[in-house]
Amino acid sequence: MMQINLLINGEGFEELVEPRTHLADFLRDRLHLTATHIRCEQGVCGACTVLIDGAPARSCITYVVLCQGAEVVTLEGLGTQEHPHPLQTAFVEEQAAQCGYCINGMIMQSASFLEQNPDPTEHEVKEALANNLCKCGTHARIVRAVMRAATHASKT
Repeated sequence: MMQINLLINGEGFEELVEPRTHLADFLRDRLHLTATHIRCEQGVCGACTVLIDGAPARSCITYVVLCQGAEVVTLEGLGTQEHPHPLQTAFVEEQAAQCGYCINGMIMQSASFLEQNPDPTEHEVKEALANNLCKCGTHARIVRAVMRAATHASKT
């Protein structure tokens, strides 16, 4: 067991963990933050994307011990029901979810992308999300949602 200290969604955690525990399992099983979805468990699909120190990361292949001292943000920490993040609002308005499995990772990837590029083109959004897979085929609505969030953010 190893001692880790990290900040998750603004809350400090000091925990003993097995060195081979993946961040996704820690978030879901220990902290009950279930918005982080696990699908491929190989870092390919992007459903498990979270932000680690502001950068998108595949939590299914990231060992939690490697996050020592880091700030981790999951979908639960991005916004609240009372004050949703603009991306969360845009995804609802554009009806971007079909089965919904990929959406959490799509939103987290998009949040990081929009921090770096607040006024993207549609092509840039598509490139930014190219490695996040959606099996239902709602890509067009997802891209529209990201563009809507960017437009909304630029007006505020």
